[in-house]
Amino acid sequence: MKTRLKPRVNREVYIETLRRMTTEERLAKAFELSDMTHDALRAGLRQRYPEATDSELEERFRERLERCRSRSC
Repeated sequence: MKTRLKPRVNREVYIETLRRMTTEERLAKAFELSDMTHDALRAGLRQRYPEATDSELEERFRERLERCRSRSC
């Protein structure tokens, strides 16, 4: 059975947008996306562990990041 790939209808627009950005703009966007990802992870952890303290959540957050880094996510 063949696996169907999801079409990337906006890929060319995305690539062209990146090409028009300066290096500084691309770097700023990378930091923005990283911050958004971290915020989403923290919100998910808060939802999953509502009784956890801030320090416990921060420990879980750092553990998750480390696991992802060691797997080359």
